[in-house]
Amino acid sequence: MNNKLPKLPRKLKSKLDKTRTTRGADDSQIFQNRVARNNTVLIPYRELKSKETIANSIKEKDFFENGYIVLIDPADYFDVKEKDNFKKYNLNLGHNALIFFRTRNEWNQYHDSLIKKGFKPANNRQDPLGGEYVARIPAITTRGKKGDKIYYGYTSKQNKGAGIRLYEYSSRENSKLCELQLEAFFWHCRDAESVMEKAEMKKEDIQIRKKAIINEAKNKGLLDYKKIVDARIMNYDHITICPLCLEELSAEGFITNLDIPEGREVPDLTVTQNNLFHIQPVTYGEYNHKPYNLGWGHHYCNVVVREISISDTLKWMQYVLDKNKDFTRNSQ
Repeated sequence: MNNKLPKLPRKLKSKLDKTRTTRGADDSQIFQNRVARNNTVLIPYRELKSKETIANSIKEKDFFENGYIVLIDPADYFDVKEKDNFKKYNLNLGHNALIFFRTRNEWNQYHDSLIKKGFKPANNRQDPLGGEYVARIPAITTRGKKGDKIYYGYTSKQNKGAGIRLYEYSSRENSKLCELQLEAFFWHCRDAESVMEKAEMKKEDIQIRKKAIINEAKNKGLLDYKKIVDARIMNYDHITICPLCLEELSAEGFITNLDIPEGREVPDLTVTQNNLFHIQPVTYGEYNHKPYNLGWGHHYCNVVVREISISDTLKWMQYVLDKNKDFTRNSQ
């Protein structure tokens, strides 16, 4: 994208920038918090075993631009029957794999084995990982140390989190293409120009940037309107819509925060009315953060869709409506 183009309003630029980053994570999780989508990928061992697409990804040299770490459940690591599988996937503890403790039962059962083997917590995202295991076990109500949380590995301020969720991965170049396409979709909102003018962007700057972004998107094959309409990202008039409710999106929704009921306000809330929307959900074994699978949608429509497909959501919504009709009919 041409950096010399007129600048967007800060809030819209921030929203586009965030499409290149992962979702949030706190200290209780093993994941990094809002980082680039091409960071080190964390792969659950059992997902690796069950999905050929993941196995093929780790075989392909440099598929993951910053490498990967396979997280192995303790029961699997200490199961002698799994040793051949570790060889099959070229897993090397402390180099591209770690034992991952998530429950207190696992810790109590296998902790002594860690000590006997001289294993220590890992802290590096690149080979060598600096250790052989990581733990994220929440605290419980039991008094004393027996109830304390157990966090080992990737806990320092400088190195917090081992990597990103596998299903959020996107190469650097792919993320740039997605951002370009998403900005082009923004400019297809019916009121995009008037809203940007109200946001203190000059008329001539609006025209320059809009034309440049749309032309670049076309040149890179990112504005195939048939694909876009089929994906429910735009309507037949080529106006950007919410993929679930199909209502035309207002550009205001990209720079306006959600209305929160009185008494439930959050001082630092930055959630806007329109948000990034995956057409097909992100899931293990699929790399769905990609052009033509990303659009913009209403925040609350996105919440309804959750981590399932739009078609499955619509079926569920129809089921709810039918049940309500039956209930109303029977109550009369």
